[in-house]
Amino acid sequence: MPTPPSFEARLARARPLSPNVRELSFERLDGAPFAFEPGQWVNLVLPLAEGEVRRAYSIASPPDRTPRFDLAVTHVTSGPGSTYLHGLEAGTTLKMVGPQGFFTRRLDPPHPALLVGTGTGVAPLRSMLRAALDKESSSPLCLLFGVRTREDVLYGEELEALARTHPHVRIEITLSRPDPGWRGRQGYVQLHVRELYEALASTSHGTPHIYVCGLERMVGTVRELLRKQMGLPRELVHSERYD
Repeated sequence: MPTPPSFEARLARARPLSPNVRELSFERLDGAPFAFEPGQWVNLVLPLAEGEVRRAYSIASPPDRTPRFDLAVTHVTSGPGSTYLHGLEAGTTLKMVGPQGFFTRRLDPPHPALLVGTGTGVAPLRSMLRAALDKESSSPLCLLFGVRTREDVLYGEELEALARTHPHVRIEITLSRPDPGWRGRQGYVQLHVRELYEALASTSHGTPHIYVCGLERMVGTVRELLRKQMGLPRELVHSERYD
């Protein structure tokens, strides 16, 4: 495989997505469009006091033929890399390497898809979802997004708006620690996978694929459900873990 290209990018904007997740919007310094496949990730080269380190983050935005792209970074209290990125100021330039990764979704041929993510695992799924809508794909899409509490939901208003304006898009949020006023799904994502997959499979749009992203324990549990309990073939199940 060829070595991924390196480039420099400037932090154009930052905003909080939740109490411990910050979205960083970067822009290539050379002004070239950042070409990548929805679901891929990029390595950030961080100049920390203890030395240069690399941290990989999935790209949360769709490829739009511009130099800009978004990352969602969770602040880990004992993590020097995420601490550095949560303190990064607009205008700062970083070296990056990428794009990289094989956790991607092809739009040709189109197929229904169940996107399953927890935490910042929603980042590559958001890229896939928005890329499909940008291409005006009408294939049914369902995003199952699990977090602990309502305040941990990333891109909540945006996702709800996409579902309202696109009848073939379904957004399902499940909370493992719901508050008394929560009226949505509850519990871990694996409790809801079978129901949502079977709903997609009942349409006339073809056999659904499943894309799963999150921590290793969740990814492993969902893969076991899909492959061993539901008997789905390997080629329908795509996954990536970030721990």
